[in-house]
Amino acid sequence: MITITPLKQIGLDERGGTYVFDTTHTGEFMMTQRKKGSSSGRHYHNGVSPNKNPEQLILMSGSITLNWRNMQGPGNGSLEVQAPARIAIPAGVYHEVIALEDFVMLELNSAADGQGDTFWPYRT
Repeated sequence: MITITPLKQIGLDERGGTYVFDTTHTGEFMMTQRKKGSSSGRHYHNGVSPNKNPEQLILMSGSITLNWRNMQGPGNGSLEVQAPARIAIPAGVYHEVIALEDFVMLELNSAADGQGDTFWPYRT
């Protein structure tokens, strides 16, 4: 349901690594920093915005637990993701991110892409 793809490493030396990924998305992106133990997301998208169908995330540093649930039928799970990795979350899939350590993530969408297409089913 959710796709995790390691980023392609094109260089590695004493300074660190260099990685590449390709995207057809254009426009404004978001970069998020989260602290160890925090949670984010806790929502799903219907895919009204093309940039949310699927939602594309690049985990740049750190590690997370990604909890998910299919809102349109059976299926749920939990994945541990270590940077650097690309995460693709289809429309209709609830997702919650738990920071296993401080992390940095690039979202290949803008805040405007989520307006009118973000739903929080478990808010109290």
